[in-house]
Amino acid sequence: MTDRSTYRLHCFAQSGNSYKVALMLELAGAPWTLVWNDFFNGGTRDPAFKALNAMAEAPVLEHEGKVLTQSGVILDYLAGTLGRYGPANDDERREILRWTLWDNHKLTANIATLRWMVQFNPEGTFDPAVIAFLRSRARGALKTLESHLADRRYVVVDRLTIADFSLVGYLYFPTEFGVDWKEYPAVGAWTARIAAEPGWKHPYDLMPGHPLPSKAA
Repeated sequence: MTDRSTYRLHCFAQSGNSYKVALMLELAGAPWTLVWNDFFNGGTRDPAFKALNAMAEAPVLEHEGKVLTQSGVILDYLAGTLGRYGPANDDERREILRWTLWDNHKLTANIATLRWMVQFNPEGTFDPAVIAFLRSRARGALKTLESHLADRRYVVVDRLTIADFSLVGYLYFPTEFGVDWKEYPAVGAWTARIAAEPGWKHPYDLMPGHPLPSKAA
């Protein structure tokens, strides 16, 4: 176990990738503080932030002199330092890695981009064909997850792991990317199961920056 030094999470409310980390910290009862990144007004492009993360992305986690970026890496680090939600053996480790990589490539990648275009749309109207393509890819990924969860309570084993945190990050915004969980009942039941965990909060309640100020909306 780690000592009680504080985790500092650079994040913003609309970021599902930030939420993956924030939710894990919250449910674990870890000592952590929020550092709001004003993403919609250029926060991730600020030189001070880019000095922490040259990729210019949130989340960023600071802990005991370390600076970590990319949600999957941060979740893996937290599983080690908190002693929670990690694998019990090598087979579980590989299965967690498999689903985290799949999430980053198939689920989060398509849902996050689709949501950005239909919900925030900062540069005007996007090509409807692009929206349709992303929607199809997102639904395809959700069908895969639906099938996997049909006879499971959680993604890897019968307990929460960092794979669950990774996969669920964007799924509490269903109306923002146009999905009704009645279409994917196993996924909907799984998100509700996680939401029933003591201490759970919606991303808009857990992280700062919601609602968007009018100048950035």
